[in-house]
Amino acid sequence: MTLKGKTALVTGASRGIGRAIAQRLAADGALVVVHYGSNETAARETISLIENAGGNAFAVRAELGVPADVDTLFAGLEAGLRERIGQVRLDIVVNNAAIGAPGTIESISPAEFDRLFAVNTKAPLFIAQRALPLMNDGGRIINVSSAATRIALPELAYAMSKAAVNVFGHTLANAVGARGITVNTVTPGPTETDANPWIRGNPQAQEMVASSNAIPRVGQPEDIADVVGFLASDGGRWVTGQVIDASGGCFLGPHM
Repeated sequence: MTLKGKTALVTGASRGIGRAIAQRLAADGALVVVHYGSNETAARETISLIENAGGNAFAVRAELGVPADVDTLFAGLEAGLRERIGQVRLDIVVNNAAIGAPGTIESISPAEFDRLFAVNTKAPLFIAQRALPLMNDGGRIINVSSAATRIALPELAYAMSKAAVNVFGHTLANAVGARGITVNTVTPGPTETDANPWIRGNPQAQEMVASSNAIPRVGQPEDIADVVGFLASDGGRWVTGQVIDASGGCFLGPHM
């Protein structure tokens, strides 16, 4: 229970990597704010999984990438924290929520580009801005990016939006370090989640992914959650401004 007494916001926590992160932080003792955009059923499932394991959490709905998105998120968050702990205090923020787009240089539209950056890049920036005044010294901000930032994939706009997150984390760490707040970015590779339906139940796809990794298997949400759990803990107090690859060594090089 290394996070007992702490509060944590995890965006995009209704499914996949976000759900695993929320479960891990709750198992470590944190009261977790489970943010979701639209899937209330999935968010309730996350809450049930946490509570059945002895943890504490509540859900907040807010669609990101639209006007007043951060206002909506923090209105729900602040009300929930006052109800449960009698004050508004955040110790950990995990910016996990993101969307993808298949757009290549030939097909990406301005509207798709703007939507990608609104959700993947703008929202984490302004969530952090809103959270910092609520944080005591020694807080944690953890951004979830993507190994697509170091691998040349066709979905260039998505990779661009995540590369901006990498720079954001590096720069913010220097701005808030005097308060003992750490800021780090975790970059998963292909992971078996709802967001990657082409992997789940597809042995050929799983073999392709596994063979491209230095550790020859498909990544699981818990693999990412464990890295986030370390960064959120006191053990991660001296790690900041880093982009931490949590991809199992995706595309490191040829196997000789």
